[in-house]
Amino acid sequence: MGKFIVFEGLDGSGKSTHIKLLSNYLISQGKHVYITAEPTDYDSGKQLRAALSGSVKKSACELAVMFTYDRIAHNINSASGIGAMLKDGAYVICDRYYYSTLAYQGSETDFEWVRSMNIECPEIRKPDVCIFLDLSPEICIKRINDSRESKEIYETLEKLTQVKQKFKYAFDVLSATDNIKIVDADRNIDEVSGDIKQIIDNL
Repeated sequence: MGKFIVFEGLDGSGKSTHIKLLSNYLISQGKHVYITAEPTDYDSGKQLRAALSGSVKKSACELAVMFTYDRIAHNINSASGIGAMLKDGAYVICDRYYYSTLAYQGSETDFEWVRSMNIECPEIRKPDVCIFLDLSPEICIKRINDSRESKEIYETLEKLTQVKQKFKYAFDVLSATDNIKIVDADRNIDEVSGDIKQIIDNL
């Protein structure tokens, strides 16, 4: 079996950059790497992306269920699912997972309902490690404004501030069962990347 690595963080925290750097590092060590993300590219994920863009209106409860459904498909798909890739020996690196659903949708509807729907689902596996890139909402918003022409529905300073607080709450709730590593992302890329490599080397 391979290893299942999840990257979490606010929008604009640098997940894409550090996923690529970690992938290159693992490949240099002769590892087979599979990069994936949520929402997925399945039909369920495409529906989510439409909702996140604001083009299709969905309630917080609808989004929570849609993310969970997409996550189950992501785990069990026989061709490209997380389980299939792990069985093939890959290091699976995922951009967002159930922690994001707990933080984003869990800040808008009943947190415990969102938690139980994900954590207690037998077809949603627990990662080997969750790496949270910790960066202030203010810096994240500046990065988003500097790099994107359009925003998703959650990409406001007020919302990201609320979501960061809920991430911290979710990590406290899951601290006894999940391997969660919080990395200070307000440093130069090499320092952050070095910490991430050390976390993975110690798995």
